[in-house]
Amino acid sequence: MKKQPISKFSGVRQMWLPMLLTSVLLGAGCNSLRSAGSEPSQRTSLKLTFSGSPAPGRPVGSQWVLGTPITAYYHGPGGGHDRWGPLTPGMAKKLADGGFNLVWGTCVEDLDVAHAHGLRVLMLASQQVKPWLTLSAAGALNDPLRKPMLDALIEQVKDHPAMYAWQVIDEPSVADFSDVAAMVAYLREHDPKHLAMVNLFPTYASAAALGTAGDTVTAYREHLRLLVEIVKPDLLSWDHYQLRKTHDGGQYFLNLALVREAAVKHGLPFLNVVQAVALSPHFRVPTGNEGRYLAFTTLAYGGQGISQFVYWPYSEFKGGISEFTDDNFNAERAKADAAAPLTPLGEALCEIHPEFIAIGTELQPLTSLGAYHLGAVPSGAVGLPTDATFTVVPPVATAQKKGILLGYFGTSGQPTHVLAVNLDYNREINTTVVGPAPLQVFDAATGIWHAASDGARAQISMAPGGGKLLRLR
Repeated sequence: MKKQPISKFSGVRQMWLPMLLTSVLLGAGCNSLRSAGSEPSQRTSLKLTFSGSPAPGRPVGSQWVLGTPITAYYHGPGGGHDRWGPLTPGMAKKLADGGFNLVWGTCVEDLDVAHAHGLRVLMLASQQVKPWLTLSAAGALNDPLRKPMLDALIEQVKDHPAMYAWQVIDEPSVADFSDVAAMVAYLREHDPKHLAMVNLFPTYASAAALGTAGDTVTAYREHLRLLVEIVKPDLLSWDHYQLRKTHDGGQYFLNLALVREAAVKHGLPFLNVVQAVALSPHFRVPTGNEGRYLAFTTLAYGGQGISQFVYWPYSEFKGGISEFTDDNFNAERAKADAAAPLTPLGEALCEIHPEFIAIGTELQPLTSLGAYHLGAVPSGAVGLPTDATFTVVPPVATAQKKGILLGYFGTSGQPTHVLAVNLDYNREINTTVVGPAPLQVFDAATGIWHAASDGARAQISMAPGGGKLLRLR
């Protein structure tokens, strides 16, 4: 039977329906509704409230370790129910070949398949038979039916080598934070080695949806502050979809800057849920070059994870990572899913994901010290300071709309590494990065550092939306 389309923008809380934890019996039908929201058009000037070395980030009781930088997805294999189905060996191989390392799962069998293919699992947690009880919903810990089911699932999966994280909630309001905190604390107490994932609204969500007040910056900054204070997450995660039909939304870098600010202040890693589909006729399908742009800008701001929204394009969504026939899951569809061609974005991610992981691994021991824009400075972003440690020649014209982004990294406040990113996802560029001492350039394909062509001046070529990592020798 053909699945009926599900509108992304209908249901409880309208655009902001949370997607909660999943799986006890087979899989999770997380047909969650995610928001596009309205985006104010005015340019926002962001004044940072924190700079310097991060505070210790691990919440009390947590034993979770980030490990390999995260390459993940929403709405795809392993999500359970009729639409997504279990994680099959064919899809696990396809995901691994596509550079994904964190996949959806709903049961021990999914963990076994993932482990056989070198993958980690984000465990969903809802009952898979009617009445489809959500084990992590508000009050679930006090529910005599749901709590034993959650406890049983924890015991089944907590020691499995493929277990990595629990999906707790998507886009909570501040009003939800106390219940979310209770679930995060409970999971941390009973399974301290695994992440409790909480994904946040974008900046273009209204202050009312966030549960705060004030202008865009004030409301979102307070949302982040309260999340860290009340929920005590191991990782910051949010979604932001800016690739509109005729233009790019104006708050992408503002969102990155605000999350980076909170991440550095509290010593937390962050993951960016990025656009992989046209969510409606008002959006465009991202190209491979735009996928590279989303990955490299995330890295330059200090991110350690990206998640593609969505893997399988369903309902009115167009694009995604792999072609998809939205029929009820069965053995025939399992074969078709594994054999279906990748989209152009999916093909590009086969190269982008390994580069993201390689560069993220090099940067993981370091602190993000700044993200500076050369050329026109987007809303919420920061231009290059006059006493910059690293710069480029020739200079980028201040009127150039898609210039260069320089992400500074180091220890003890001293920049030792810089990730240069080409913000023009339509053309390759060549430039020279200049540092205070001889430089080395990282080859993300081989994992090898090479001496720069001219000592402290490194001539580099950057693919559309791509970048190069350099360090002081």
